[in-house]
Amino acid sequence: MRRWHNRGVIEELIPAPASAAHTRVDSAAAVRALFPEEAAAVARAVPKRRQEYASVRMCARLAMGALGVPSVALLSGRRGAPRWPEGLVGSMTHCAGYRAAVVGRVSDYRGLGIDAEPNSPLPEDVLEYVSLPQERDRLRALGAAAPDVCWDRLLFSAKEAVFKVWYPLTGRELDFGEADVRIDAGAGTSAPGPYASGTFSADVLIPAGGPDGAHLKLLEGRWLCRDGLVVTAIALRRRTDGPPPGR
Repeated sequence: MRRWHNRGVIEELIPAPASAAHTRVDSAAAVRALFPEEAAAVARAVPKRRQEYASVRMCARLAMGALGVPSVALLSGRRGAPRWPEGLVGSMTHCAGYRAAVVGRVSDYRGLGIDAEPNSPLPEDVLEYVSLPQERDRLRALGAAAPDVCWDRLLFSAKEAVFKVWYPLTGRELDFGEADVRIDAGAGTSAPGPYASGTFSADVLIPAGGPDGAHLKLLEGRWLCRDGLVVTAIALRRRTDGPPPGR
């Protein structure tokens, strides 16, 4: 049985030239394959956390390998953001039963952000914390039209993807209330079923500053609901009318 896969929902949301890999099954081999500095970073963690950490890094290294980039230790910086090798941007995600990573070259992307969550409702108190009043109004309309998608969880996932693009480019925090996310119901939501997909946009309500500020005011992404998951992704492509950054 194959444990590691280079085709899946992430590739549907962020196609080439990005590279991605995912797994639904953890393995002891992933823990044994950790670099010494990675193993040290989670030496005091509970076994479940070590397994998640190892599996998602195995996905990242597979994705890097598909781009011809050798395996290296992938340590976390502040706020848990992965430190990618020179010339790469990427994102990792893990939830119960799913781990995935996506990697791209800085010549193609300014930033990448992915998030996966179970397609199950958020606790009521969590929804109040992570959403704006106007977002909750829109969620009620979406839920009435397509109850098979847990739209509150999808909203949370979209905001996580927004943060994963925002933070590496700005080095600044972004609270849940500082991005107003609009979800397009998209395809597959007109009838009951396990599959749906669409797009979303996020109006960032605080200034980003810096050279990427103009590209971070409005972030657009795609989402997919399938196999018990809601998955969101943002690919901030690099414009072709200017040189890549000196990295």
